[in-house]
Amino acid sequence: MKLGVVSAIYDGFTFEEMIDNAAACNLKCVEVACWPQGKAERRYAGVSHIDVENTSEEYIAYVKDYAAKKGIEISSLAFYPNTMDGNLEKRNAAVEHLKKVINMSSLMGVNMVTTFIGRDQTKTVEENLELVKEVWPPIIKLAEEKGVKIAIENCPMLFGVDQWPGGQNLFTTPKIWRKVFEILNSDNLGINYDPSHFVWQRIDYVKPLYEFKDKIFHVHFKDIKVYEDKLNDVGIMAYPLEYMSPKLPGLGDVDWGKYVSALTDIGFEGFACIEVEDKAFESSRERIIDSVKLSAKYMEQFVI
Repeated sequence: MKLGVVSAIYDGFTFEEMIDNAAACNLKCVEVACWPQGKAERRYAGVSHIDVENTSEEYIAYVKDYAAKKGIEISSLAFYPNTMDGNLEKRNAAVEHLKKVINMSSLMGVNMVTTFIGRDQTKTVEENLELVKEVWPPIIKLAEEKGVKIAIENCPMLFGVDQWPGGQNLFTTPKIWRKVFEILNSDNLGINYDPSHFVWQRIDYVKPLYEFKDKIFHVHFKDIKVYEDKLNDVGIMAYPLEYMSPKLPGLGDVDWGKYVSALTDIGFEGFACIEVEDKAFESSRERIIDSVKLSAKYMEQFVI
């Protein structure tokens, strides 16, 4: 496995500063955020360290060479929008930019894109599965033509009132994964596996690794803390952020020894990127740098 970091935490850092810091933390790779320029809609969104609209040979060569000289591999180009938004204007804009990310990933030789499947949060699971049939085949076709793998993260995108009631990403459980993979039967579609989202959903985050071992293209290292006293007060039907919060690896409820052990069992030797979304480490650039440094130091006991 190659230990890295998701660049979204480096909001306000240049591409060079982000790569330099990852290298200083002895990381081996970076999942590079590639949102449309200056269009942040939520925390950790809108960050862009590679401009996917600049497809000049000079720019691509510069980006690749700079990372390589620092010993950093680009694990994927990352863009996590809602490609099945109920608002057609937003949906179409998300799909069009995702296609640009896929194209850039191919041009750079990265050949991996990490993203969400999306969801119309006002519709049922069944209705959204029908929407997958409408929205996603052209995206998958493009990825196949470009030789790019698409790894869908299992984050429900259901945290507070803005995502209520259904959340903004359908790809949330093993049962739904099976249905999506039946609809989109492609070797280019797989999973960006994050155990933290299963913790607060009360799903076993180890068992699915074995069933879906051939579909796991990329993994995240992010932790979640569930506050049992709060959960007992509000119940599982509450907004999730009322009873849980994202934490740095080692500061939450994920058993990292168990998780990484299972990854080694299935022979996963790909990219494993730390995803920092811990509000306790967002007050300054120094704290952001500390968060990556601490996370890398902790995960090095499992992944070198």
